Amino acid sequence: MANTETLEDALLGALKDIYSSEKQILKALPKMAKKASHPDLKEAFEDHVQETQGQIDRLDAIAEILGEKLTGKVCKATKGLIEEGSEVLEEDGDNEYVIDSMLIGAARRVEHYEIAAYCSAMALAESLEFSRIFVLLRETFAEETKTDSALKILAKNTVIPLALTTEFEEAENVALQANA
Repeated sequence: MANTETLEDALLGALKDIYSSEKQILKALPKMAKKASHPDLKEAFEDHVQETQGQIDRLDAIAEILGEKLTGKVCKATKGLIEEGSEVLEEDGDNEYVIDSMLIGAARRVEHYEIAAYCSAMALAESLEFSRIFVLLRETFAEETKTDSALKILAKNTVIPLALTTEFEEAENVALQANA
């Protein structure tokens, strides 16, 4: 366990946690994109791979500013969220949009964790008057918030209505076959 005595130590610990989180997410996103059925969801996951790499690059810049390495820690929260989300990758069913809605739910849980983590790190950086680090963290925070919002809209306006329509059509077909 690391010796944490100062706010700088706390910030470094938070940054290491976030760095591990982003690295884990970078590995998970292509699997989610492969499993997604709706082209917009597939594209959202694929785009987030590039965005996540940019976020890692920003964290590398922060590490350089601090003269520290951000490796060597495993974010247990992200690990757990990804393990939970990977259960969706094993799901199978006739209604592919139900699976897509589950993928969105798993992705949004990760986004919410990241939003909270970046918020906390920004507060520390701001308190320490590390303005350049704060700006870099805020940029990623904005991206994470935007991604969460885009996933919410995609679920609400596209994927869930398609899942409901497909369920209705399947039920209607079963009823028609039963009456035939």
